Amino acid sequence: MPPDFAISVTSAPTAGLAPEVTPPGLTNSCLLTTREVARLLRVDGSSVRRWRAERPPQGPPFIRLSERVVLYDVDDLQTWLKDRRTTPGARPRAA
Repeated sequence: MPPDFAISVTSAPTAGLAPEVTPPGLTNSCLLTTREVARLLRVDGSSVRRWRAERPPQGPPFIRLSERVVLYDVDDLQTWLKDRRTTPGARPRAA
């Protein structure tokens, strides 16, 4: 059986902040931009934006910081991908 899908992202230090003043809650997580998510999923950025604009929203969970700034948590993205995995020959999940 192939290994579970894993997203490998190296987190860059917060610009201008020393590691000891990194805000709590962000130390164990990595936030990605729409462009980074699109690159990881190998889709166009417009697809990711379209998923977000659907009602109800589609695609991975996102964090809207402002009208123009949207971020994605790597853990949420990985969970979203695992939920969409199809294993041929496996019993279908009950709806």
